[in-house]
Amino acid sequence: MPYVTPLQDFRFNLKWLAGLDEVLALPGFEEVTPDLVDAILDENARFVEQAIVPLNVAGDTQPPRWDNGQVSTTPGFRQGFADYAASGWQGLQHPAQWGGQGLPKLVATPPSENIQAASLAFSLCPMLTDGVIEALLTVGSDAQRQTYVPNLIAGKWTGTMNLTEPQAGSDLALVTTRAVPQSDGTYRLNGQKIFITYGEHDLAENIVHLVLARTPDAPPGVKGISLFIVPKFLVNKDGSLGPRNDVWCASLEHKLGIHGSPTAVLLYGSGHGEAGEGAVGYLVGEQNRGLEYMFIMMNAARFGVGQQGIAVSERAYQHALAYAQERVQGRAIEGSAGPVPIARHPDVQRMLLTMRGLTEAARAVSFVAAAAHDKGVHHPDAEVRARNRAFYEYLVPVVKGFSTESAVEVASLGVQVHGGMGYIEETGAAQYYRDSRILPIYEGTTAIQANDLVGRKTLRDGGATAYAIIAAMRETLKALDAAVGRAPATGRDSLGLLRVNFDQAIQAYEGAVAFILEHAQSNIRAVYAGSVPYLMLAGVVHGGWQMARAALVCQQQLADGSSDPFYRSKLATALFYGAQILPRAQALSAAVQAGHIADACAAQADIT
Repeated sequence: MPYVTPLQDFRFNLKWLAGLDEVLALPGFEEVTPDLVDAILDENARFVEQAIVPLNVAGDTQPPRWDNGQVSTTPGFRQGFADYAASGWQGLQHPAQWGGQGLPKLVATPPSENIQAASLAFSLCPMLTDGVIEALLTVGSDAQRQTYVPNLIAGKWTGTMNLTEPQAGSDLALVTTRAVPQSDGTYRLNGQKIFITYGEHDLAENIVHLVLARTPDAPPGVKGISLFIVPKFLVNKDGSLGPRNDVWCASLEHKLGIHGSPTAVLLYGSGHGEAGEGAVGYLVGEQNRGLEYMFIMMNAARFGVGQQGIAVSERAYQHALAYAQERVQGRAIEGSAGPVPIARHPDVQRMLLTMRGLTEAARAVSFVAAAAHDKGVHHPDAEVRARNRAFYEYLVPVVKGFSTESAVEVASLGVQVHGGMGYIEETGAAQYYRDSRILPIYEGTTAIQANDLVGRKTLRDGGATAYAIIAAMRETLKALDAAVGRAPATGRDSLGLLRVNFDQAIQAYEGAVAFILEHAQSNIRAVYAGSVPYLMLAGVVHGGWQMARAALVCQQQLADGSSDPFYRSKLATALFYGAQILPRAQALSAAVQAGHIADACAAQADIT
C-alpha cells in the first residue's frame, strides 16, 4: 500500500496546538517564515514518498549482509542515504555555523516523523547521527566539533552510540570496556559492545562511535564511566581519512523486525585495525562524566524513538484503512443488498478509529513537546525558559513510552483489521507489528522511562511540574464547558461526553500524582510498582488534552463556516478519543494507586 504524508495533520498540529507562530517569533528564527515551513513540508513529502518509501519492503526482505567484518546494506539504501544527505535533511535542526539549517526543533519534527514512517530501518541511521551531533555540540571540545560535526551534518559520516555490553544491558554500572591513556593524549579501548545500530555499514565514508568505557583508575559503578569518540577511520590533521581503527564488526544480529537496519556486535581492540593494538579513542569532556554526557544523546534519541512509534502507527493505520475500504466481506449490520467493504462494520470502524486516535494524539503531544523545547532554549525570559524546559523534560519519557507502547497496539490492530490476511507477510501488515515491537525496548525500556517519569520528573520537584500541567489542562476544560453550550444540538452530546471524560481523566491523573508524592517515603516499592501505569496514564491524559484542544479548534472552524472536510474528520477523531480512549485513565490511575497490592502479589506469587 502506498504511504502518503499526513501533511494536513502536520500543519494542523503546528498551527493550532504547538503554536508555530510563537516559536518562529523566538530569537534566532527571524528568517524562518511560515511560507518557508510550508515549503519544507511539501518538499519533504515529495522526497520521502519518492526516494525512501520504496526502501521499506526491500529493507524488510533483503537485510544487510555481513562478510568478514564488512557490511553491505540493503540494495537502494546507499543511494537513498546519499540523496537524503545531499538534500540537507540531516542538518534541519542543527546550527547554521556547522552547516545545518538552524531550524526550530518544532519545524524539524514533522520531517523527522515522516522519514521514519517511510522506512523505520533506514531512518535509524540519521536519527542516531543527530544524537551524536547534539552531544558533540554540547560537550565536545572545539577541535572535536570542527573535526566531526560538519561531516556528520553533511552526511559524509554517520554516528552511533555504544553503551550495551553482553553483561551490561540497562545497568551501565556493569560496563567493563577499558580505555587506557596514551602518551599522546589519546586512549586505547578494548572491549565488546552489542546491539549497535548501524555500527558497520557502507552508507558513508566514516562512522563516528561514541563509546562508554572505563579508565584504569576509574571508581566503580556509573561514576567511573567516561565517554570517548572512536572513529572507524582515524582522521588526519588535514581532515582526510587515515588508517582503519581497531574496531571490528564481529557479526550482525538476526532480529524480529527492522531487518534493514544492521545491528552490530563491535569488538574494540581485536587486532583487526591498521593503527596498532586497541581502538584509538578521544576523551569527550572530563573523565568519569560519560554517562551524564551520553544522556544528552539518549534524550535526543528517546524523543526520536517516540516519533518512530507515531510513524509506524501512521503507516499501519494507512495500510489498514486502505485494505478495509477495498475488502468486501459480509453484509451490513443494518442490512444491505450484498456484501460491503469491511470498513462499514462497526468493530472494524472502532479499530480504525482507535488506531487513528492513538496516532494523532501521540503526534500532537510530540509536537507540543518540541515547541516547549524551542521555548526552553531560545525564549528571552529566563522564567519562561525554565518552565518550558521542565515541561519538555517531563514529556520526553511520555513521548517515548506512550507513543511506542501505543505503536504496538496500533500495529496489532492493523493486523486484526486485515484478518487472516494480516498474518500473511505478503500483505505488509505484519511488518509494522514486527518493527514496532522493538520501540518500547531500545533507548530505555518503558519501565526505565516510567521510572524516570516518577523519580526525576515527578518526585524531584515535589510534583510542581505535574501540577502545573494539570492546572493548564483545567483551563482547556473550562473552554470545553463553554464550547458545549455553543455546540449545535447534533454534536452536543459527543462534545459533552468528551468534556465529562476529560474532567474525570484529569482527576485520575491528579490522584495518581498525589499517591506518588504521598507514598514515596513510606513505600517506595509501591510507587514504582505502578510506574508504567503512571506513564501510560500520563500519555492517555496528555493525548486527551491535545485532542480536546483540537476539538475546540475544529468546532470553531466549522462554526465560522469552513467547508474543509479535514476539520469535520479531525473533530470526529477527537470525539472518538474522548469517548473510547480517555476512559482508560481511570483504570490506569487505579492501578497506580494499587501499587502496594502489586508488590505484595509479586512476593506471594514467588516470582522474585
